[in-house]
Parts: sequence; C-alpha cells; structure tokens
Amino acid sequence: MCQLLGMNCNTPTDIGFSFAGFRQRGGATDHHEDGFGIAFFERNPNGKIGLRQFHDDKPSHLSPVADLVNHYPIKAMNVIAHIRKATTGENSLANTHPFVREVWGEQWAFAHNGQMTDSFIRRTERLIANGNAEHYAPVGDTDSELAFCYLLNRLKATFKTRPSDEALFAFLTAQCRYLSANGLFNCLISNGNWQLAYAGSLLFYLTRQAPFGEAKLSDGEMSVNFKDVTTDKDKVTVLVTIPLTDNETWQQLAVDECVIFQDGDVVFKDTPSKKTYLSIEEGIALARSVGASV
Repeated sequence: MCQLLGMNCNTPTDIGFSFAGFRQRGGATDHHEDGFGIAFFERNPNGKIGLRQFHDDKPSHLSPVADLVNHYPIKAMNVIAHIRKATTGENSLANTHPFVREVWGEQWAFAHNGQMTDSFIRRTERLIANGNAEHYAPVGDTDSELAFCYLLNRLKATFKTRPSDEALFAFLTAQCRYLSANGLFNCLISNGNWQLAYAGSLLFYLTRQAPFGEAKLSDGEMSVNFKDVTTDKDKVTVLVTIPLTDNETWQQLAVDECVIFQDGDVVFKDTPSKKTYLSIEEGIALARSVGASV
C-alpha cells in the first residue's frame, strides 16, 4: 500500500523531520520500494507561488535524491510526498507521484494511495482515447494519474471559469467520493494555497501549535523539540497514511471524509453522517482485498 505525506502550515516550514521518518518506509521499515516523489509549494516575496519537485524511481530509504531533500532544508507552505508500491504501471519516473497539472493558472499536485477498478480504468482510458476528455491525459500508465486526469477533466467540464472556493471544495468532495466508489481511493491535492485530504480508508493528521513539545519518530531514532525551532504563532498540520510519531495524538479521518486545510487550519470539512474508522490492520487488509500492493 503506497504511503502519503502532506504538510500545510501558516508559515514556511521545513518538513525534514517528518520526511526523515517517512522515507524509511521506502524499503527500510516497510517494503514500498518503487520510487518516491515530493513537491514543495513556495511563495516568493511578491506572493507568487512556485513549485519545486523531486522524483526518483529508486527506494526512498537509499535514494540520493531523498538524501538531498533531507539535507536541503526547503521551507514551504504546502508539501505533498508519496512513496510508491507499484500495482498498476511499471516502476519508472513517469509513474512516480505527485503528479502535477496546470489548472486555471495554478499548479495542482496530486498523490494517491489505493487501487482503481479495472472497469473505471477501461472506461476512462476509452474516453481519453476517443477524444472525449476535456483537457487532461496521463503521461505514465498508473491508475492514480488516470484518476487525477479524470477528476480535472470533470472539473473543467463543469466550470468554465474558476468557481468560488466553497463550490470548488464541494465539487472536489463529490468527485473524490465518486472515485472512492470506483476503487480504493485516498488522496492529497494542493494548489499551494490549500491542501485537500480525502480518506477512502486510512489517513491521519495532527496540528502542531503552541505550546510545542517533543516528537519522536516511529521509523527511526530521531526526535525534536519543536519549542526550540518554532515561534508561538506557528501552526503546522502534517498528514500521513500511518502516524509518523508514537508520542503524539494523531486524529484519524473517517472513511469518506474530506477535509481542506489552509494555513494549518481546517477551512472545510465534509464528514459522512455515519462515521466509520478502520484500524491500520483493517486498512491494509482492505487494500489487499482490492488487489493493491501492500
């Protein structure tokens, strides 16, 4: 089962601590060895948002590219990272997440954990091959990138100009639920201003803010006291498939819950009336049952 990592905060922040633990799951503490990617959204003094990306088709725990990320303290407002365990599509750079597309003059980054159904894949591939897609087509051959293109094509077919944030978030929630009904679908999406998290099975988050304390990684002998590296105004939300630390309280998203974060805060949340939470073991069993590599 692929692994997702996201960060959304109110001030440019270094994700190095979380990434140091996360990358170990790419072949050291877990066996997700089919590449990794990470995207950083950075805002310049004029308010323009740029995107910095790193990808490697090698296991992240051994990757020189991952070493570079850990030793190059990039401070960003939004980050999406992904460690791949291939199910659909070969092990290649073209198939490493996050995938990025331009949407209304913004760069959107997307990473997916799960497995789309064969019928969804065939149906969506036919639409694109027949020229019925609005705009977007995949570069690689993963079900994940296909799902991203499907979502964006539906977005552009529905809205000719950028809708309000409220309408956009409602649309994205509905589309994520449609995709979840056509496979196993957990995802992170960001345009640099906000970050969407959708849980089809397993997704956790925590928000670090004053008073800050110590955090200890579950995947390595590393700890940090955030009180020493933050200000009282900082607010940082970290999202991940399986919690990264064992001494902090992580909040789990319910199955089919969609949350949008901005500046470290929840700005939009849509939760099913009947909340269901899977254990980590149940989430892994579900991924295995739909044919996803675990």
